[in-house]
Amino acid sequence: MTTRVAFLGLGAMGAPMAARLIGAGYDVTVWNRTAARAEPLAALGATVAGTPAEAVADAAFVVTMLSDPSAVTTVVEAFAGSLRADAVLVEMSTVGPDATRRIRDLIPSTAGMVDAPVMGSVDRAESGGLAVLAGGTPADLERAADLLKVFGTVTECGDLGTGSARKLVLINGVVAGVALVGEALALAERLGLADPRAALEASPLAPLVGRAFATTADFSVEMAVKDLRLGGGLLDLPIMAAARRALESAPDQNADLGVAVLQLAKKH
Repeated sequence: MTTRVAFLGLGAMGAPMAARLIGAGYDVTVWNRTAARAEPLAALGATVAGTPAEAVADAAFVVTMLSDPSAVTTVVEAFAGSLRADAVLVEMSTVGPDATRRIRDLIPSTAGMVDAPVMGSVDRAESGGLAVLAGGTPADLERAADLLKVFGTVTECGDLGTGSARKLVLINGVVAGVALVGEALALAERLGLADPRAALEASPLAPLVGRAFATTADFSVEMAVKDLRLGGGLLDLPIMAAARRALESAPDQNADLGVAVLQLAKKH
């Protein structure tokens, strides 16, 4: 019998991830607040639900991939009463460990839960090349293992919440690093170097240089600011706080992170 999966949240990352589940042979039901985003998935064979509760009915796995803790909490509250008693909630948004544990309290104790936020871009979501950071009980991680492998390489981080914790550490470091690269590139231009990127090729910052020349909204300023705020709510770190304040001043919060930091640096 084909495993039924409900996938809630069809943003830039969620839509290709849901498509991969369809391609892997899962029986996928999708829901999104903006219903039109579900149409391409319907064309691939997904069932489109009108509400979160309708989406999760009889699903063995429920995947949430939403924008922030508030959005996840609202959606989980809407479907918690319809969740199958033995279902596993696979929470893949970036919400932090505290929110992850609060979300666990919203669903029945008989249900399982894995927090599995991801690192990677839209193209990696499409190709199945994401880094999946998973936390949960050994039993829940084992049940969700095959599903998570559809998205990429899975790292089991520990108990519930540890996947979210690992994601916050990584994404805060990356965002602050990209902001630093933008300023370094602006300095290289001001100093008259013909190829600013070449100035950083031999440095530890080299892997982040490409993002500063991105041309598509792969990871928006708005999402970067959200992640920095999550980290800043736990520990007052001056460099990350400075990066957050700078990004909050970016005129286009929907712009790609790398493009925005380079533009901000050139203003000074």
